[in-house]
Amino acid sequence: MKRHERSLARRCALQVLYQSEILNKPADQVVEEGLVPDEAGMGDYARMLIMGVSSHKTQLDRIISVSSQNWAIDRMPVVDRSILRLAAFELKYVDDVPVSVSINEAVELAKEFGGEDDSHRFVNGILGRIARDSESGIEPTVEEEPAVEQAEDADVPAEAPAQPEPAKADEAAE
Repeated sequence: MKRHERSLARRCALQVLYQSEILNKPADQVVEEGLVPDEAGMGDYARMLIMGVSSHKTQLDRIISVSSQNWAIDRMPVVDRSILRLAAFELKYVDDVPVSVSINEAVELAKEFGGEDDSHRFVNGILGRIARDSESGIEPTVEEEPAVEQAEDADVPAEAPAQPEPAKADEAAE
């Protein structure tokens, strides 16, 4: 039963985080104003996820950005970004949830609500990288951030020239 309750809590948390983004309001304000349907299942675990994502948003966005390889977080569909923040928070800060469960739950949310047809693959790939980096002790570093900022400042399109080159190298290796 606990697993089902947590699945509902994640779904509820996702709804609040999504509304927070769309309405451009802090998530706690969305909750306080009662903008969450009663049937959404707002319980203690959902509240903890919402408040945790809200309070760690900057760090979560940095972790996601480093792991998303040439995908600017602000260019991701809002629902995918919300799913990634939710799962990244769970991976990093919730010790009693196995990594595989956090990733699988996020993939299921992406299948159901994702902003694109392949959202579940996108979410799975990024969370897989976050989990591997976390397991091996790799943390996002300050040096990695300016490269992303410089690309954005330089008005480089999303398909920056640096992206296709690794794909060609990968194809040659296959």
